[in-house]
Amino acid sequence: MVQWVYNFGAGAADGRAEMKNLLGGKGANLAEMASIGLPVPPGFTLTTEVCTRFYEDKCTYPTELKGQVAKALARVEERSGQKFGDATNPLLLSVRSGARASMPGMMDTVLNLGLNDWTVAALAKRSGDRRFAYDSYRRFVQMYSDVVLGIELSHFEKLLERAKQRRGVKQDHELVAEDLEKLVMDYKARVHVEIGMDFPEDPHEQLWGAVGAVFNSWMNQRAKTYRQLHDIPESWGTAVNVQAMVFGNMGSDCATGVAFTRNPSNGANDFYGEFLVNAQGEDVVAGIRTPQELTIKARKSHGSDLPSLEEVMPNIFRELCTMRQQLETHYKDMQDIEFTIQQNKLYMLQTRTGKRTAHAALQIAVDMANEGLISKSQALMRLKPELIDQLLHPTLDPKAKKQVIAKGLPASPGAAAGKVVFSADEAVRRAKDGEKVLLVRIETSPDDIHGLHAAEGVLTTRGGMTSHAAVVARGMGRPCVAGAGAVQVDYAAARLSVGSVTVQEGQILTIDGVTGEVILGEVPTVPPQLSGAFGIIMAWADEYRTLQVRANAETPNDARQAKEFGAQGIGLVRTEHMFFDGGWPRPPACR
Repeated sequence: MVQWVYNFGAGAADGRAEMKNLLGGKGANLAEMASIGLPVPPGFTLTTEVCTRFYEDKCTYPTELKGQVAKALARVEERSGQKFGDATNPLLLSVRSGARASMPGMMDTVLNLGLNDWTVAALAKRSGDRRFAYDSYRRFVQMYSDVVLGIELSHFEKLLERAKQRRGVKQDHELVAEDLEKLVMDYKARVHVEIGMDFPEDPHEQLWGAVGAVFNSWMNQRAKTYRQLHDIPESWGTAVNVQAMVFGNMGSDCATGVAFTRNPSNGANDFYGEFLVNAQGEDVVAGIRTPQELTIKARKSHGSDLPSLEEVMPNIFRELCTMRQQLETHYKDMQDIEFTIQQNKLYMLQTRTGKRTAHAALQIAVDMANEGLISKSQALMRLKPELIDQLLHPTLDPKAKKQVIAKGLPASPGAAAGKVVFSADEAVRRAKDGEKVLLVRIETSPDDIHGLHAAEGVLTTRGGMTSHAAVVARGMGRPCVAGAGAVQVDYAAARLSVGSVTVQEGQILTIDGVTGEVILGEVPTVPPQLSGAFGIIMAWADEYRTLQVRANAETPNDARQAKEFGAQGIGLVRTEHMFFDGGWPRPPACR
């Protein structure tokens, strides 16, 4: 019988890291982390082969799948000491996608699954916090209605705003338990209005609805766009990971965060990331609240008044640092991790190879080779040609006059200037017409992927260094300034303002992803200066290479620049008649 479901948790797993083609990157790494003793909440993975069969068989599942899922769910209940759907000690689940290639935010997730009018009462009693229970329920109904039932989020956002107006508050976390309980009722009423059916109360119905929605999200438009941009075959499919929930929003001794084991912007060997006390994971990524830094060093560097994790939870921070070292030693590469702290206990929810800028890729490869984690040849093979290409782009002229109107977080380095646009669709439209554009959003979402690709760079008014905009921009090599809170965006009027300065759509702004500056107009640039890690990598390449011609050139300017970068030979790629029929001087012999 085919094994469609693989278990993990409690220090054991059916799978391992090398099985990412079958278990997806997330499932394979959850299994690996569990196997090496990291605190991973128990769960199970439905393989990518289920996804393939799902589409081949007109969105139906293999006949053995239901029974295998039931056995795996019983194993999670045993390991967690909770029971799915129980009215006294309920097990709640997360359902997440996990393709073999990282596709951050492109597919769907459902959290807090298993809540209904009975289990929410049990959660309130068990946690001793009715507000927490109903906030979790509110989040679940909203997320499930969007992801599974296909109801526009705007309906729920309007109801949420109305609830805050009634209470006279501005932030979600200022609502009290009674507000949230009524909000759940309002959400459910809206569901009935929109689809003519009640919100599903049966936890098992919820589970299969969420699993189907995640498989279906493999073929949503943003996932298709991302696959096209990154050459990911449609035939690979996605796995689905079902995992026991842990809560970062159960009180002041709880938190959630995203971190990189090294700085993904410049490659420095610094623990790099953000967290929020009393929050769930999507709060950090979406930028709804201002995130806090992991370390004292980072907090001081970014001028934040909010305490770091190192200060708020020093014991947890030390434990996280130990896991950081363990993961890098095990995987021998920089890792992007997600973690949750529930009542002073640390849980690891994900690890994957972290996306990084070209400068960071060079620095990390050199440092890891010098540290003995990898060999010089491994360091060279990690550097793809397109990463080196990113290093050859100009930077802002430090001597140029500039009118800085705002400052945010330097989330992805490089300089970008372009006409301001406020939607992904407008970015694509103008880029197709040959215009350089700068995408400005309050916060980006996975649905903006096509606009991020079309734009020269991205500016957001919310979010931090690990926000969606920052992570995707780094992966694409786009400059990004995030969390520029002084910038006020008015989508309806198609303009932004900073104090007395107003910028209309179509006017030019420049962003500096190194300093975080937002600058009025276009700032002159200077050619790149390649030194440091680049020079070391080139020296190592000399030790292994056998070919001495290292550059192609079509014009004399190309040839001069190639020589400046150290080329020992120039390959002329134009044909003979292109050189001489048009009157070009016959070039000297290439050496």
